Amino acid sequence: LFKKTLFKNSEAPFVMELPIYRNPGIRVILRHMWGKGSHYLKKMGGVILVASLVIWALGYFPRNVEYSRDYEQLISLEQEKDAEHAEIQIAKLSQQMEMERQQHSYIGKLGMAIEPVIRPLGFDWKMGISLLTGFAAKEIVVSTMGVLYQADPNAGEGSASLQERLREQVYTEGPKAGTRVFTPLSGISFLLFVLFYLPCVAVIAAVGREAGNWKWAGFVLFYTTAIAWTVSFVVNQLGTLLQLG
Repeated sequence: LFKKTLFKNSEAPFVMELPIYRNPGIRVILRHMWGKGSHYLKKMGGVILVASLVIWALGYFPRNVEYSRDYEQLISLEQEKDAEHAEIQIAKLSQQMEMERQQHSYIGKLGMAIEPVIRPLGFDWKMGISLLTGFAAKEIVVSTMGVLYQADPNAGEGSASLQERLREQVYTEGPKAGTRVFTPLSGISFLLFVLFYLPCVAVIAAVGREAGNWKWAGFVLFYTTAIAWTVSFVVNQLGTLLQLG
């Protein structure tokens, strides 16, 4: 499509002599696999760690949050009641307190600011924050969700702990209050967005350097994000219309 519109030019025939292909030996395969794998882990391990720490800090501060209810007093009152009933109520109050604290944190305010843009896609503000951090590297999307949804830090990113947290998420306000955030439809829409938007910031930087003009880097950023938003929007709206959610 771009060759017929933006990059219209006559193409000269290109001929290149290729060497004879041979099946690589097992030692060569293992050596290349080890080199590439270790390089990736060294590079991405640091990026994911730093990004997770930044996300945690933005979600942890500020600490002087004004809650809508006196949760500490309510929890202390529940502790004086029947042990079994109190344990359930205390867990609910603690969860409500944590959700309200996150909404008033720095990352919560940022997520609330971008939520109107991603709401038509079936996303909440936490999913939006995960997508923003994915600009650094898509591998960070899952670790960000683990931090925001308070997954068990002793469990892996693909463990049942994070899965259970995602299943428990419900909208607390608005027309969807009480309904689940994660449905098969919103999950597919989210996966499609992650699939289509830009790979990472390093790719954008490479495009700018190779093209010799940073406007092309900006174009790639806008173009891939627009495609991702459009695809997710169409899937979510069609699924909602057909009641597939």
